[in-house]
Amino acid sequence: MPADQSHPSDGTDLERHVRQIVDEIESGEDDERASAEVGEAAGRAGGEPRARGDGGIEQAVRQILLEIGEDPEREGLLRTPERMHRMWLELTCGYRVDPDRLINGAVFDVGYSEMVVVKGIPFYSLCEHHMLPFFGSASVGYLPRGRVIGMSKIPRVVEMYARRLQVQERLTQQIADFLQQRLNPYGVGVVIEAEPCEASKRAVLRWSRAACWGPSGAPRKRATSSWPTWSGRCRGSDPSTTRTAASLPR
Repeated sequence: MPADQSHPSDGTDLERHVRQIVDEIESGEDDERASAEVGEAAGRAGGEPRARGDGGIEQAVRQILLEIGEDPEREGLLRTPERMHRMWLELTCGYRVDPDRLINGAVFDVGYSEMVVVKGIPFYSLCEHHMLPFFGSASVGYLPRGRVIGMSKIPRVVEMYARRLQVQERLTQQIADFLQQRLNPYGVGVVIEAEPCEASKRAVLRWSRAACWGPSGAPRKRATSSWPTWSGRCRGSDPSTTRTAASLPR
């Protein structure tokens, strides 16, 4: 029998592991103590947090392996369903994040009238169409109407929505809507530059930012896609904010 069988407590360890990730998104606590707690949970589960042995995700993965002609009992695939169970819970834990805990009262009345901008926020997400990854960076700006949010909260808002099944257009809109509802600013701008993995009509997967090789044999600059969302004065109708909004990547 393989040495990495599931145990009755494995589901508890996995839930603790995912809860820790959610807590870090909500509170921003990414210190050694938090990392140590995750490590302890992993140690009790034989090196990494373990999933339940008969979960619906794992049964589905086994069925997929059979469907494509693989043997789920092959040594290299024995724990693949369990690993995918853990992976999906990690990658989609944004559904579990409590927005109120994330904000934690960090909205302040401030007489500041210039645009607030946070650029280059890295994110990783899953395309809902093929459940394949896309990743890149987000730039977020808003024009305060007497209220501002703690700067460290904005990257965590991005992560909350990125850790879900997404399309880039909705991701930008959700981030903008969140800030609009919580702060009621004059306007919000969100720009995402991402590298999506898409499927061609012949179902051959390719990266849309794959390197293109020129006649000299040197790789050309890879292309990225950009998804902007603008609201209120950030749309550019107000000349006083046009230059600042334009500084966000497009």
